[in-house]
Amino acid sequence: MNKKTIPVFFALDENYAPYFSVALASLIDHANKENDYTINVVYSNISDETKEKLASMATDNIHIIFTDIDEKIEPIAAKLKNQSSKTHFPISVYFRLFLPSMFPEYDKGIYVDCDTCFNADIVELYNYDLEDNVIGAIKDISIQRIAPFIEYIENAVGIDGNMYVNSGVILMNMKKLREIDFENHFLYILSKYDFEIVAPDQDYLNALCKDNIKFLPVEWNAMPIEGEKGVDDPKLIHYNLFLKPWHYSGIAYEEYFWKYANKSLFKDRIYQEKERFTEDRKAQDGVTLKAMLKQAKDIQENEYTFKKVFESGLEKRLNL
Repeated sequence: MNKKTIPVFFALDENYAPYFSVALASLIDHANKENDYTINVVYSNISDETKEKLASMATDNIHIIFTDIDEKIEPIAAKLKNQSSKTHFPISVYFRLFLPSMFPEYDKGIYVDCDTCFNADIVELYNYDLEDNVIGAIKDISIQRIAPFIEYIENAVGIDGNMYVNSGVILMNMKKLREIDFENHFLYILSKYDFEIVAPDQDYLNALCKDNIKFLPVEWNAMPIEGEKGVDDPKLIHYNLFLKPWHYSGIAYEEYFWKYANKSLFKDRIYQEKERFTEDRKAQDGVTLKAMLKQAKDIQENEYTFKKVFESGLEKRLNL
């Protein structure tokens, strides 16, 4: 009997390789030997030594494939160039939105950020029935605690603040996304309006996929929130925004990270980063957050926002 193949995608650069090694080790530790897992690492600026270390973590049923993001993204970037688009962000920022066309061999797949740690077999996430939805994702509970962000989501992105999902963990209906030509529709919207936004790919994902998202349990994207204990049985922990265990101590779910970090081939680099994260750098996190909050407020007054464009009928969210 053929094994089930679970495709999992990560985007990686040299700086995040140590933390990805933790995510990968935890994924492997919980993987069922009866299944086959293909880990697609789409990378930019990684040394050969780093790739060799990560590749050495492969097992009989865990296959690790490295793909240069510049090679994959070049044809997509060319489309934008032909449309004379001037985007706020490099096209690589939107990488996960292009996965269906980049990897046409898959009808379904999972994208996961590198600042994560698994506490369950990812096949459980893969097995969720997306029905006719284009993606499955988890509501962003960290954003729901910050009133100015909720106002931005509702007044600029045009989404109910309680329905806004985090793009760090996405179960993708890759076949349907190709069928509706999601990539070219996204590029058209990006090129025509180039919205000012706070969270590039995440805001586009929410704005375009509204009413076509399967909401998945919070256990599959459990994020540390300052002053809160967290969920009792997290299946996938996502150290989102500033609360990274390699920067801060005493945050929720840090024990899951250090369980694998202490065995990592990159253990020394992880501890060096923790030592280098001084009080000045912690203060900079606060400055960055304030700037994001101000931007979120200012954007709501722009001539063009997702909400204004879609709710006025100027454009459609998806080609459905």
